[in-house]
Amino acid sequence: MGRLILCLLLSCLTLPAEITKSEGIEFARVEGSSLKLDLYRDANAVGKKPLIVWVHGGAWRAGSRKGMPLKAMVSQGYVIASVDYRLTPIAPFPANVHDIKAAIRFLKANASKFGIDSKRVVIAGASAGGHLASLVGLSNGVEKLEGSVGENLDQNSDVQAVVSFYGASDLTTILSQSTPHGLSVRVPALKLLLGGSPEEKLELARLASPVSHLDEKDPPVLLIHGDADNQMPFAQSKALNKACGEKKIRCELITIPGGGHGGKAFYTSEVLEKVGTFLKTPPCSLLSPAQCSTFRIHRRQ
Repeated sequence: MGRLILCLLLSCLTLPAEITKSEGIEFARVEGSSLKLDLYRDANAVGKKPLIVWVHGGAWRAGSRKGMPLKAMVSQGYVIASVDYRLTPIAPFPANVHDIKAAIRFLKANASKFGIDSKRVVIAGASAGGHLASLVGLSNGVEKLEGSVGENLDQNSDVQAVVSFYGASDLTTILSQSTPHGLSVRVPALKLLLGGSPEEKLELARLASPVSHLDEKDPPVLLIHGDADNQMPFAQSKALNKACGEKKIRCELITIPGGGHGGKAFYTSEVLEKVGTFLKTPPCSLLSPAQCSTFRIHRRQ
């Protein structure tokens, strides 16, 4: 009987969370635009939970907070906020970064209301969202990127970890690494983002590059990238992984063999379990990238 009760208890522990979604929560208004977020929580959760702020992709000019692929992380004990930001046809860089940082400050200010631990915040995103997540997470305190959006300026926008799914890291090198298809996407997207090409807007391109903001105080960084990505160069994640190692920042690179630009292979239970493990593992900040774990995920057919 005792063994049966124990088995039943263990089964309960592995049940998926009862996810509730609170949609369209306004976190700021700027230049006539209402910026909103959707919040995913476990209806049965008790106490304060770590927060994942999700940033959608779309070449900085499109996309929506509605497509949030990390719902399974709620079962790992996280609250997830999928956030709006102004797209480049409306406002160029750094408006997008200002908006995301405003969302973080809003969530921290309302941490008790939403059941969030404001000292355990992860920022994550995919493609352009992965780039913005890295930039937000690695630029804590950079005045030009903080902005003054929102009403919670007494809060900081610091995060404790960064997760980038196939995001850019260095806008000064991305075009030279791109395939013809990649160039067809990135050239017009970068002109909208920066107001010109990276060569024409070199200082702005550096400001918009996560690798430009690295220092030893930065949070751990997890990178997930396909080695056959023909739109966002795999070299971008490899370069950030190497640069983090040089600055003694804990960084791990999960390579999806044969992986292109996004798709289900990046969000399997195996990958998201690796993400969860990374977020729970103490930093290996004194180790080189070669000594830090580098995971290779076998692509599922």
